[in-house]
Amino acid sequence: MPHLKTVFATAGIALLVAACSSAPAATPADPAVTPKAPTATTAPRATAPTTTPPRTAPALRGPYVALGDSYTAGLGIPEQTGPVAGCGQSTASYPYLVARSLRLTLTDMSCSSATIPDLTTEQATGQGTNPAQLSALAPGTALVTVSIGGNDIGIIDIVTKCAELDLLPALIPSGRSSALTPCENYYTAGGADQIRQRIETMSADLAGALTEIRARAPRARVYVVGYPDLLPTRGGGCSDALGITAGDIAFLDAEEVRLNEALRAAAAGAGDGYVDTYAPSVGHDACAAPAERWLEPLVSSGAAAPLHPNAAGERAMADAVLAAVTSAG
Repeated sequence: MPHLKTVFATAGIALLVAACSSAPAATPADPAVTPKAPTATTAPRATAPTTTPPRTAPALRGPYVALGDSYTAGLGIPEQTGPVAGCGQSTASYPYLVARSLRLTLTDMSCSSATIPDLTTEQATGQGTNPAQLSALAPGTALVTVSIGGNDIGIIDIVTKCAELDLLPALIPSGRSSALTPCENYYTAGGADQIRQRIETMSADLAGALTEIRARAPRARVYVVGYPDLLPTRGGGCSDALGITAGDIAFLDAEEVRLNEALRAAAAGAGDGYVDTYAPSVGHDACAAPAERWLEPLVSSGAAAPLHPNAAGERAMADAVLAAVTSAG
């Protein structure tokens, strides 16, 4: 029933898409797994990631502060936890796994829907208020990870607009619709890529935030963590499920690659490390088979928020961070 799938996809995308959406209410943290007292369990290993080590590698002793949006928080993954309702933090998120593996004391400041300005100002979630994320940093902080930027470029609006523009073209049999790109045409009208312009603005804002992070935590190892692969790299395999043509899925995937490259460049410019979670996640996107996927599709199995990493995805992201940290010595 392609009409039903497409209409459902269009409505669902507007609610739960991408790197940051509204989070469910947090449940009280189990004292045995609170950020302040991580247990020593080792995160499962995933495909070896490509990482860029930071310019300096001080001894890793002291607190770990995690900054970021819902991809960091682990939105929808059991068990939901955290001191601020609406942030969507999970005890299975990559910051928790990294802290447990390295036996570091974690302060997780990540929050669903966070943007770069939320690093330095309070963020209202509708259920609570998350303090400015950088407020957790101190001269003694040993490790900082930050994964942010998806909300700054308006991912929710972009994907929702794609679903709207592709509503009728997506009904055409895939062999005939794959070359149709209404969404790409919209965002590149007049020869200017609007999404690319947003990414450039985001990159400049992130550069300023990284400077502030360094000022507040001068001895910390700082890693910018990129976003895992959400959609098939060639656009095939999920146009029916999302109500977006294969051509536009490929366009959106290319924009995600551009976003990650901007994050990498900002990290390099600040002398910080970059953790590539995209490369190891190729083939594990939201349209992969249930046993293979690290991100949930629009109709989620309930193991995580739609179009967000599931527990396997968070484990893979943790593995990528651990590889970067341990390779730096």
